[in-house]
Amino acid sequence: MGPQPGSQTTSNSAGEFNTDALTSFGSLSEAELEAHLRVAAYGAFELTDAVRPSIDLQVIPRQGFRYDQYEDAENNLKVPVIMAAASRQRLFDLFIDMIGTLGSVVDVVLETSHYHTRGHQDCYREHIDMPVLKSTLYDFEDLLLNDGCTGIAVLNPRRGQEVQFDEHKLIIAYGSPLESFERILISHDVYLDKDIRFITEAEHVHTSSETRYRQFEQLCMRLGMESEARDDAETV
Repeated sequence: MGPQPGSQTTSNSAGEFNTDALTSFGSLSEAELEAHLRVAAYGAFELTDAVRPSIDLQVIPRQGFRYDQYEDAENNLKVPVIMAAASRQRLFDLFIDMIGTLGSVVDVVLETSHYHTRGHQDCYREHIDMPVLKSTLYDFEDLLLNDGCTGIAVLNPRRGQEVQFDEHKLIIAYGSPLESFERILISHDVYLDKDIRFITEAEHVHTSSETRYRQFEQLCMRLGMESEARDDAETV
């Protein structure tokens, strides 16, 4: 999808927030920022704790999906994509149903930006049974929904299909055919909206905590992954 504009704010265990002074969030007092973070719904759309839109609401979050295209310049490929936003109360079950279309054995990628200000760290696990994966993900539902520095992708390389639940809590499905993904979205009352804009398309803010990072490490261990040592990590 290319670079996505935005600012990242991460809370520490004391509930303090550090912001990029070059963004509009940098001009806010701590009280003003915390007041903005407490706004959890816009109309009928309820946000998770992971991310908030810009102060001036350049994008007002709403439910829906649209078609897009991922261009893989290295391999000269154009991959069809569905991008979707769903309200909190249906979001996780929607993701679980979406990955259920990928087959009985899949690969999993966990992504963290907790201590990686210059990018993301990916942890990979190949060949995991779907029932085992789903059970584990349900155990970590709170982390996956509410941590603004954790993302996950489930893929079937043999089919060339992938479902990503990113750190913005958008669901992104890659690879033909897309019809099965569309049917699941509609069954969860998430409908095609060609004009929808996502929170990634304007300035926005992420939240996380030390507790969330420890939960991320636990999820890595449950899935048989190795996480990068924090010795070389940079604190956000």
